[in-house]
Amino acid sequence: MTATATFHDLAGASVFITGGGSGIGAALTDGFLAQGAQVAFVDRVEAHEFCDRMAEKHGGNRPHFMAGDITDIARLQATLAEAADRHGPISVLVNNAANDLRHTTAEVTEELWTRMVDINLKAHFFACQAVVPGMAAAGGGSIINFTSVSYMMGNTGYPVYATAKSGINGMTRSLAREFGPDRIRVNALCPGWVLTQKQKDLWVTEEGLATHLARQCLPDALEPDDIVGGALFLASKLSGAMTGQALVIDGGVVVTG
Repeated sequence: MTATATFHDLAGASVFITGGGSGIGAALTDGFLAQGAQVAFVDRVEAHEFCDRMAEKHGGNRPHFMAGDITDIARLQATLAEAADRHGPISVLVNNAANDLRHTTAEVTEELWTRMVDINLKAHFFACQAVVPGMAAAGGGSIINFTSVSYMMGNTGYPVYATAKSGINGMTRSLAREFGPDRIRVNALCPGWVLTQKQKDLWVTEEGLATHLARQCLPDALEPDDIVGGALFLASKLSGAMTGQALVIDGGVVVTG
């Protein structure tokens, strides 16, 4: 990641990222470490080698990796507690982990529905629930819930995913109202089609990418680093009066307002 701005209040901040060892999550971990934050993350994928690289890159500031599946709520809560014990009460929660498995409505079983909602919505809620007491006691904090522009675009190919991501926006607005008196801000970050390695391996085709880029205002495909600046801004006190909002970073596919 190329640092373009310094958010001084993030130095030393206790940051927790779900899925922080790969894809957009890895770029987020890198970005917060560059600001001097203390980063902990949970991921299903082995990430000790990634942590070694990050420590070398950031002068020994090593992220704390915990293995776990966020759909196991007890394990998710345990990792959040471990992160708070290690780095102090969590001041920034980034609910990033997701699964955009392709599927049609006809293919959806009750098991698939439950699994997709558990990953893309339920875990976000229970992570928020877990960090609120510590944030309230500390005088505030920032929660960033990753959603997606997919539901805004009316895309086909993943109806349960789009449903869950739409639900993130409703949850974000409700929690922002509930937690606001404790100065806890809750915002949604809505990426467009970011070309992570997973996307390239599974979903990107030359024709599909060309069609999508034609819908963007900007001509360049999005990379994970393109999302980091928005997350840092939402985490920082520079956005201290911003809550209950959805920040779209998609190259100009959808418009808001």
